[in-house]
Amino acid sequence: MYQISLEEVRALLASHGLLREIVVPPQSGNGAAHTRPSARVFTRVFTRVFTKLSYDSREAGKDTLFFVKGLNFREEYLAEAFANGLEAYVAERLFERAGIALIVTDVKKAMALIGMEFYGRPGEKLRLIAFTGTKGKTTAAYFTKHILDYTTGGKTALVSTIDTTLDGVRYSKSRLTTPESLDLLRMMAEAAENGMTYMVVEVSSQAYKTDRVYGIRFDLGIFLNISPDHIGPVEHPSFEDYLFCKCRLLRNSDTVIINRNSDHFARLLEEAANKTAYIYGTEKQGVHVYAEPLPDDPLCFTIRPGELAGLEDIQGNYRLKLAGGFNRENAVAAAVAARLAGASPEDIARGIAETSVPGRMEIIEGKNGSGVYIDYAHNKASLEALLGVVKENHKGRVIVVLGATGGKGQSRRKGLGLVLDAMADAAVLTSDDPGFEDPKAIAEEIRAAMTEPEKARIIVDREQAIRYALSLSKGPGDAVVIAGKGADRFQITGGVKTPYDGDRAAAERIIGDIS
Repeated sequence: MYQISLEEVRALLASHGLLREIVVPPQSGNGAAHTRPSARVFTRVFTRVFTKLSYDSREAGKDTLFFVKGLNFREEYLAEAFANGLEAYVAERLFERAGIALIVTDVKKAMALIGMEFYGRPGEKLRLIAFTGTKGKTTAAYFTKHILDYTTGGKTALVSTIDTTLDGVRYSKSRLTTPESLDLLRMMAEAAENGMTYMVVEVSSQAYKTDRVYGIRFDLGIFLNISPDHIGPVEHPSFEDYLFCKCRLLRNSDTVIINRNSDHFARLLEEAANKTAYIYGTEKQGVHVYAEPLPDDPLCFTIRPGELAGLEDIQGNYRLKLAGGFNRENAVAAAVAARLAGASPEDIARGIAETSVPGRMEIIEGKNGSGVYIDYAHNKASLEALLGVVKENHKGRVIVVLGATGGKGQSRRKGLGLVLDAMADAAVLTSDDPGFEDPKAIAEEIRAAMTEPEKARIIVDREQAIRYALSLSKGPGDAVVIAGKGADRFQITGGVKTPYDGDRAAAERIIGDIS
């Protein structure tokens, strides 16, 4: 059982300069008011031991240390927790509620540090490999897990946008790309208890923006790429803020791996100063290794040694299940990471060849022979890369189905419209987790960015949009691209998750209905 005493919490917060004060109820009386504690009360209080940490008032009880966090937190949540027996909480301000109150300067940082101690510093029991980038994190993480599973006999945990596994066998749907600190640290502890030796983690810009990975050191940090995304009122106010948060992974990793092709490469090198850094890319200059496509086979490529010494032993030919130059780059990033983590060249080749990713470049065939692509691409850069691959393989019409999420990433909408304008022959704009926004209004924003808006039709019902797009394809030369949701099996509308079969299941059912 995990536990931590109030004295340990006090000392930890004080040592990091986070503790402002501790306020406790009187030792006797009705507990209606807080007091600054006497030495005798301190002695009584600080022997208090907590066996649970939580930021969810519905889970809090007598032995819980509760964290008050979030812009939408309401005091009635705390009242609910006290009604269930809660006695202590950590917050940035004092609430008029009887109980032990630890007032801190930053509750998210306090939560991360306390969680790390509570769970016995689980990051020290695993080799932690983290990926960040505007696109490709999930695919690169899956490549790396598959490779390391051969090296470890299946002892690689994974925390990704799509799935999480802490024992290599059971998978659960992920809620966030990078979980809250308490959840991530609990996952690390559970993975270590399950005998896992590695954990591969996707680290989002929001993970650093909101201190979900505060205090965590990664053995390997891989920076895939950067392009404008997640810019809006509830995410990043500017691209510079987005880039700054992304770069924090480089500062918090012992060894870093960087894509030479990434925008702002010079800035990335500056951020990685005084680190052991490995560089990969698609050309020989200034890299340790680079990927070169093999002619006549889009699923094969060669890793060649670059100008910089090191990693020569992973050069050779590799085969993919996933088409596209961006997936070659993801595979090389994974190959470098896995080799530095101890995988053999043979494990690397086998893992790359056998990796597929739910909702990433999944391809099925329409009843008329047209190609139907399902992919998570949801911003300008990823959609552009996806359609580039599709247009290499299909010389007919390219029809795209997509929407954009509500309440965040508003800057994506114009970018999506620009790509559709340049690369799609027809577009069907639809719903994609609109949240509290009107999905039709979101679609109108995308269409407004197009110089040829007549190419786009709005059908809010996603399944009906897919049905209409499939009806526009005429034969083997055409392609229908269903972008945005990937393997997601829900729609978020008005704060409610509504079950959805998923884009692939919807497309397969519609294709089956076609006579």
